[in-house]
Amino acid sequence: MAGSGKTTFMQRINAHLHAQRDPPYVMNLDPAVLNVPFTANIDIRDSVNYKEVMKAYNLGPNGGILTSLNLFATKIDQILALLEKRAQGDPEKPTVKPIKNILVDTPGQIEVFVWSASGSILLDSLASTFPTVIAYIIDTPRTASTSTFMSNMLYACSILYKTKLPMILVFNKTDVKDAEFAKEWMTDFEAFQAALKEEEEMGSFGGLEGGSGGLGGGSGYMGSLLNSMSLVLEEFYSHLSVVGVSSMTGAGVDEFFKAVEEKAEEFNRDYKPELERRRKQREEEKAANREKELGRLMKDMAVSGEPSSRKPEEKPEKPDMDTLSDMEYDSDEEEDDAGKDEDDADGLTARYKKALEESGGSATNEDHSFTRYLRASQMNM
Repeated sequence: MAGSGKTTFMQRINAHLHAQRDPPYVMNLDPAVLNVPFTANIDIRDSVNYKEVMKAYNLGPNGGILTSLNLFATKIDQILALLEKRAQGDPEKPTVKPIKNILVDTPGQIEVFVWSASGSILLDSLASTFPTVIAYIIDTPRTASTSTFMSNMLYACSILYKTKLPMILVFNKTDVKDAEFAKEWMTDFEAFQAALKEEEEMGSFGGLEGGSGGLGGGSGYMGSLLNSMSLVLEEFYSHLSVVGVSSMTGAGVDEFFKAVEEKAEEFNRDYKPELERRRKQREEEKAANREKELGRLMKDMAVSGEPSSRKPEEKPEKPDMDTLSDMEYDSDEEEDDAGKDEDDADGLTARYKKALEESGGSATNEDHSFTRYLRASQMNM
């Protein structure tokens, strides 16, 4: 949640681990932050210039953060290789201890990281390699109102079911306001109902955060909605670990790391088999799609040598006996017509020679006037 003090919380737990002589490996994924109060081993600002991205793509603040994360996510394979190397240790440097904790500081805009493709890629990649636990930081003083408290719970619910990873609710700034009221609201439905009724009677329901001041007025619809949500989320609360922490004083940090150890065991016991099943299912779907595309490509190319692409050789069909007899009859008719034409030509030749002899002319075969006679005779027929 933006403004809840998560960067300060990161600095506090980083200092705590250094004090325990177990320094963590720190990653900063917020490209818009100007300064961080800790030293980051991997910083997105070293790879992506947030302001230049905004100028190049004509984007606003949130669009610039989202695009910067998308560009950074293209290097996730290099990040994982580096983290695995540090987690396993270097045999050539036995004095360097393998890292046990990896801290990741994400952008405060929930929709930019949790509901983006780059955020899913980063979380899924980390969860496939290391036990991963999400800490949702809540601003305790701003959550004293029942409506704001319920909004935070809905945010946490959406993150839990989107990431499908173990989650810890961290109520920060307990040095300003104690978080016991929030823990009571999560475990005792009647206590939340009493607080809701009190806000309605005071007229502060839906008004200033903190539940005092007589502003807001509220509405019956809003009260009914919050009552229903509190009943629905009662089962959701049972899957969460809740701790109160002060990033300013360091109170509650030990309790937080105990919750992290419990959630890491829960990850290996419950979440990891599910992640492996989902990963195996994705691989099978990809393999099936590749086979399908390959088969389609082979069919289009008509590759020689494939049994399916060969067509059986066509054998000449045997002529039907009736058809054969018709063909023979037609050929006989053609021969008869040809013989008849030859007889007619011989008769004309004989008559022409006889006429020339009677008139005293020469009846030689070289006389080309016979051709003209023959054509004239055929035209008169």
